[in-house]
Amino acid sequence: MRFALTDDQLALRDAVREVLAGTCPPAAVRAAWPSDPAGASTVDRVWTALAGLGVPGMAVPEKLGGLGLTDVDLVPVLTEVGAAVVPLPVAETAAVAAPLLAAAGDPGERLPGILSGTTVVALRTGDGPVAYAGRADLVLDLTGGLARIGPPAGVPVSTVDGSRAALAVSQLPADLVTADASLVALARDRADLATAAQLVGLGRRMLDMTVGYVRERHQFGVPVGSFQAVKHHLADALIGIEFAEPVVLAAAAALVSGSPERGRDVSAAVVHAVEAARATARTAIQCHGAIGYTVEYDLHLYAKRAWALAATCDLDAHLGRIARALDLPEGVLSP
Repeated sequence: MRFALTDDQLALRDAVREVLAGTCPPAAVRAAWPSDPAGASTVDRVWTALAGLGVPGMAVPEKLGGLGLTDVDLVPVLTEVGAAVVPLPVAETAAVAAPLLAAAGDPGERLPGILSGTTVVALRTGDGPVAYAGRADLVLDLTGGLARIGPPAGVPVSTVDGSRAALAVSQLPADLVTADASLVALARDRADLATAAQLVGLGRRMLDMTVGYVRERHQFGVPVGSFQAVKHHLADALIGIEFAEPVVLAAAAALVSGSPERGRDVSAAVVHAVEAARATARTAIQCHGAIGYTVEYDLHLYAKRAWALAATCDLDAHLGRIARALDLPEGVLSP
């Protein structure tokens, strides 16, 4: 299987990267934390720019007004969203909610708002705070084997990544999107794939930051990056990311083709991406030294997003799904 991106996929990725570089620098992410009064207008500018590219409707069929792209096309876009630490539910809206509503016949006619960029959708897949619910117009709930949607209702809660504007949801959305188990399962797999893609992007961004830092930081008259121990740690981080990325693309291809091994491939993508991002965050902080722990330095924005996304992934469940697909005895795989 060939995992190289096509020219069209590269062009879309680069367009999203350019837009995010202009609208979502680290200062914009900082502004999205609750203590910054400029946060709302900053976040609105980012979403408006992405909507101008058609990102919310990327995975919606063209006949319904979307771009008609596949899950494979979405991976490089979501990788850039992760790398920019976008403080919005881009993946939740574009990669999960929009295609699910399209496939379910759009009960409640919410799809036009998503396509126009006026409706933002957060996602609930389990217990705990709902990320971005404090910044979303709707919450899509995929728990209990159903897909339900409705306006967010809850109280703000503090999490490791304050830019995600999480709410402790006090009641479940009331409007049914679909009770079709296959559509709900597909939406959950898309959510997992989107998380894995963002983690790959975060890993690459943290690695790039660290390589740049150790080239400039000197000790004993030489760059820190010339020390063998530093080189080895960074090389290990790079290997983890390089191994994770094609696994994520393979999972996306399995979603597109309807492969019977879709669940196994998605779980493999999540496990690889989580491990790579966590390892890279640890290495980045270690190579930066004391400055890596400070909130004044941008590294914490990326590390905290990686930790927050990784924490939403039930690695035991994903490893169990891989083990069952491979016919392994229970308990053979462990995180």
